Amino acid sequence: MSQYESSVKCIPYPQERVYAKVEDLSNLEALKGKLPEDKIKDFDCNRDEATFNVPSLGNLTIRVVEREEPKCVKLEAANSPIPLNLWVQIIPDGETASKLRVVAKAEINFMLRAMIEKPLKEGLEKIAETLSLVAY
Repeated sequence: MSQYESSVKCIPYPQERVYAKVEDLSNLEALKGKLPEDKIKDFDCNRDEATFNVPSLGNLTIRVVEREEPKCVKLEAANSPIPLNLWVQIIPDGETASKLRVVAKAEINFMLRAMIEKPLKEGLEKIAETLSLVAY
């Protein structure tokens, strides 16, 4: 299993507030209008699950599999062409700020790695960047 990490993003909100927003996937509803329609379609979410269509991959579901309050939310992809786990890690940066990083673990065979690795890294970076811009 290969591991990929976004860069660390600084967020001007305390760890507990960031965690409270990230651990509930229904909060992603606020991002619905900001998602690029050519990349993500048919977006729907609830507290524990988000479903969407990625034109190149088809329908995907991301589910929360574990919550470690206030530091980490672990997610797992269902209906994915590759086994994929995501971790959203949140650490305090003083009393009024925090840092966030998104980590993915994926089983990618050698032949697919060359095609998938770059878009996966870019996707992780985009997720972390988007999460860093949310008003918590």
